[in-house]
Amino acid sequence: MSALENPEASPVMLPDDEHNRRLINHVHPPQWVNPTPTGRYNLVVLGGGTAGLVTAAIAAGLGAKVALVERHLLGGDCLNVGCVPSKALIRASRAWADVRRGAEFGLHLSGETKEDFPAVMTRMRALRAQLRRTDSAQRFTGLGVDVFLGQAHFTGVQTVQVGGITLEFAKAVICTGARASATPIPGLQEAGYLTNETIFSLSELPRRLAIIGAGPIGCELAQAFARFGSQVYLIEALHGIMPNEDRDAAELVEQTMIRDGITLFCCGKELTIQKTEAGKRLTGGSHGRAYDITVDDILVGAGRKPNVDGLGLEAAGVAYDKTGVTVDDRLRTTNPNIYAAGDICSRYTFTHAADAMAQIVIQNALFPHPFGLGTARVSSLVIPWATYTDPEIAHVGLYEAEAKDKGHKVETFTYRLDEVDRAVLDGEAEGFAKVHVEAGTDRILGATIVAAHAGDLINEFTLAMKAELGLKTLASTIHPYPTQGEVVKKVANAWRKTTFTSRQKTILGKWFSWTRT
Repeated sequence: MSALENPEASPVMLPDDEHNRRLINHVHPPQWVNPTPTGRYNLVVLGGGTAGLVTAAIAAGLGAKVALVERHLLGGDCLNVGCVPSKALIRASRAWADVRRGAEFGLHLSGETKEDFPAVMTRMRALRAQLRRTDSAQRFTGLGVDVFLGQAHFTGVQTVQVGGITLEFAKAVICTGARASATPIPGLQEAGYLTNETIFSLSELPRRLAIIGAGPIGCELAQAFARFGSQVYLIEALHGIMPNEDRDAAELVEQTMIRDGITLFCCGKELTIQKTEAGKRLTGGSHGRAYDITVDDILVGAGRKPNVDGLGLEAAGVAYDKTGVTVDDRLRTTNPNIYAAGDICSRYTFTHAADAMAQIVIQNALFPHPFGLGTARVSSLVIPWATYTDPEIAHVGLYEAEAKDKGHKVETFTYRLDEVDRAVLDGEAEGFAKVHVEAGTDRILGATIVAAHAGDLINEFTLAMKAELGLKTLASTIHPYPTQGEVVKKVANAWRKTTFTSRQKTILGKWFSWTRT
């Protein structure tokens, strides 16, 4: 059952409390009346997630006539079932973990400590409702956007229909995103399961929780629920957690997750599920050994499916496949008047990537090439990403193997957090910063950071890469002491030390000897 019941008719997010009602009243107002079009639109935007909202807001701000269509909830996954609620839970789980290690900092609690998971979920819903304004239908109407709620489908190469109303457009952009899609595991459908779209509707803590998929979503929520007190079993078909990350980074996080009480079953594909009186039984293998566990809930954290169903893409002449809408480097579809942005067309399934792609769409769709703005390309973007485990993993650019595959000669420099004073003082010394450069130069090819605040620290490398600044600039940049951000300067200094050769040292030694006489 989805957290949103019958979205087009009478949206209700579960549980039906004051916070969720306040959210719904802004992101899918129950009494909303769609406007009457007054002519052709410069831009029709399908989908009110991050890509769609940014596209609509910028286009309207530039003076374009814009229509925004959303069938579900404005704000998309990020506000409603993704970034916002998950990070609220992660923050609460870190607070719980900090209390448990309080003695390390001289905090000795006397008496019983009360743990209140329902209060965690109430806080999450209250904060989500608080952040609703930016994505609300009312705000976009105020920006001059015609907001339509309902299922849209193309009826021609330059027409869209929603709720029986036809919208004509000069350009359109598809920003309908993607949704959770369960893998075909025997017995899963019969047993029932949660996804990121439903887990934030929980009001009681699952005593036993199995999570299928050890990617970013699975790992973040596995650690959070383990810290809340669930017995968590994390199941991954490949080796270890976060298979797409560097092994040294992923293995460091894996060890902290194991310390949090998570049981990892990996390298096994023979998983079956059965609903029993005792709960949901999962049997499978891990590293050649069989396991047989029973849980109260199953969270599927692997698999995404693009939202192309019902869009009438054939009528618009827009090609698509199982991965989403087909686009070129300028985000144009096979219909030259229709673009796409966000999860519907990109492997970079991040809110900030959707935002960046929306700005490319604005340049290319609204400003033709003769104006000099219609040539923005996705390949020019420098996109960082982070997984918000504890410690976090953040990355930008190429991994070492990727760089070598592309023909680069790579030099790698690493600096550990336990050699950074502030990280030691904070009790957050597990981790490192690692940077790859073109051999013989200071040109940054990619960087990975594992740290408590890696998602913040990676920005310095991202800026340097975007501005085409090298490690020499980072090494000469003054950083406040003591901060964890010093790790960026220190890893740059590790590179700089290699540029000082023994021959140079010999020459300087002779110079200093001469100047003493």
